[in-house]
Amino acid sequence: MFDLPAPLRLAADRLMQGVSRRDMAERASAISARYRAGGTSAGVVGSEADATAYVLTRLPATYAACARAFAEAAERAPHFNPASLLDAGAGPGGAGWAALETWPAVRQATLLDSNRAFLDMAAILAVEGPGPLREAERRKGDLTAPADWPQADLVVASYALAEIAPAKQAATVTGLWAATDGLLVIVEPGTPAGYARILAARETLIAAGSAILAPCPHSQACPLVAPDWCHFSQRLARSRDHRLAKGGEVPFEDEKFSYLVAARPSVEVLTPTARVLAPPRMAKPGIDLKLCTVDGRAEVSFVPRRDKPAYAVARRLDWGDALPSD
Repeated sequence: MFDLPAPLRLAADRLMQGVSRRDMAERASAISARYRAGGTSAGVVGSEADATAYVLTRLPATYAACARAFAEAAERAPHFNPASLLDAGAGPGGAGWAALETWPAVRQATLLDSNRAFLDMAAILAVEGPGPLREAERRKGDLTAPADWPQADLVVASYALAEIAPAKQAATVTGLWAATDGLLVIVEPGTPAGYARILAARETLIAAGSAILAPCPHSQACPLVAPDWCHFSQRLARSRDHRLAKGGEVPFEDEKFSYLVAARPSVEVLTPTARVLAPPRMAKPGIDLKLCTVDGRAEVSFVPRRDKPAYAVARRLDWGDALPSD
C-alpha cells in the first residue's frame, strides 16, 4: 500500500487548517462531477480552494498510480538514474514527489501545466519538500502545442492525455518523446477509454523507435480483445480528511490505472518476462495466472500445487507483477 511522503502529507494537512470540511467535501464532489462530465482542469479547477479540494481527494490516488508505474520502470531498468525530470501536465505535482521517492538522484525538475492554480498549489506543497521540487521551474504551457519543452532524463505525463482531444494526442506524445533522453512514463485512468489512449500512445512511440519496457513485455500488437483491457490496481492509504471528503469509511482505496513506460536505446534494461494481467485465481489444484507473454500472446497459465518450486513462486505474484527471470 502506498501513502504520501511525510512532508507532502503534512503540507496537505496544513491546507485544511481553518477550512470547512463540509465545504471541501461539497467542492470535491462538484469537481469530480465536472471531470466525469468531460471537463478539463482549466475549467474545473480555477482557484486555490478548488486545487485544495483536488489535493484532498485525487492527489493521493494519482501519486500512488505514478509510484507504482515508476517502481515497475525501476525494476525493468535498475541502472537508470535520472538527474532531470519533466512533469508534463503536472497538476499539483504529485508525480514529481513519486519520482523523487523512486529516483532520489533527480536534481532538476520542470513542472508544465496549463492551469496556474495547479502550479501555484505545487509550489505550496513543495515548500518543505525535496530541493528539486522546491526549486522546480513551474511553467505554464499547453500540452497540445509542443514547443520549447526542456530535455529531461525522465519525462512523465500522468492523467494528462485524457484532457487532450483525440486528434491532438499523437502530436503531444511525439513532443513528449522528443523531450525524453531516457524514460517516458505515461499514466492514465484504468478505464477502457484510458487504455485506448495508452494503446494509441504505444503505437505512436513504437513507430518512433522506442522500446516498450512496461507493462508490455513485447512491442507487438496488444493481444487483448474488447471488452477486455489492460489496467492495474494500486491500493493507497486514506487520511481522515480524505475519507470525509469522499464519504468513505475504510482507510484505503484502490486506484485503477493504465500506464506505459518507453525507453531510449541508451537505457540499459533487463530481459523482459511475462506480466500478470489480472488477480491470480487460487484453487485447491493450483493457481491460474493470466499473462501477457514475451511473444505477444495473452494466455492463462496453470501452476499446479504439486509443482512446489513453481507454486511457491506463483503464490507470491500479484496483479501487475512481472514474472521473475529464470
